[in-house]
Amino acid sequence: MKIGLIVAMDKELQLMLPLLQSPQTLDVEGYTLYCGTIGSHEICLTKVGIGKVNAALGGSALIRAFAPQMIINSGVAGGTGSANVLDMAVATGVGYHDVWCGPGTTPGEAAGYPQIFPGAKCVLDLPVLEQNLRVKKGIMASGDIFVDTPEQVAHILSIYPNAIGCDMESGALAQTCAKYGVEFICLRVISDTPGRVADNGAQYESFWVEAPRESFALLTAIIAAL
Repeated sequence: MKIGLIVAMDKELQLMLPLLQSPQTLDVEGYTLYCGTIGSHEICLTKVGIGKVNAALGGSALIRAFAPQMIINSGVAGGTGSANVLDMAVATGVGYHDVWCGPGTTPGEAAGYPQIFPGAKCVLDLPVLEQNLRVKKGIMASGDIFVDTPEQVAHILSIYPNAIGCDMESGALAQTCAKYGVEFICLRVISDTPGRVADNGAQYESFWVEAPRESFALLTAIIAAL
């Protein structure tokens, strides 16, 4: 299978690069694509930058250059309370928490698209997800806001009561994949839980010390099982 792997930040990219076997680089539309293999799968990894516009532009460039059958968006996400730091959030679906197109429309619903973009069933049904106690499933809420207060979390949960986390790219990537007819799944490590500790910023920074030990092992297991 040809799989596109997309991250937002350099910290995430550096954690992912060691997973690639025999990587080669390709410059496309201002993005560096790292193309190699993981097991029997062809993989194309790129960093798109933070936020919806960056995600859509970078995701589109990867799809046009590599023609993947699936896009996996991996990296980190803030928690909403149902998952702990270093838990793996696997999105059953992705929705915007900062979109409203006016009267007669549903909050989170981009014009012409559903409120929730479903995750790839071929991934969600994998037994490896049930075997990992750190895996938590739910909706990933996405928007151009760094969520770091209980009030922001409460707003997200008012739209998506079963939201497991929040990020800034997966919504745009899910919409881009829907446009191109590419399967999409979002897998993210919970980095912090706004409002659960006194200094949420410190919790987020210390996460980067612990994350390498996780090595995104679930991502490797999922790719191996596909």
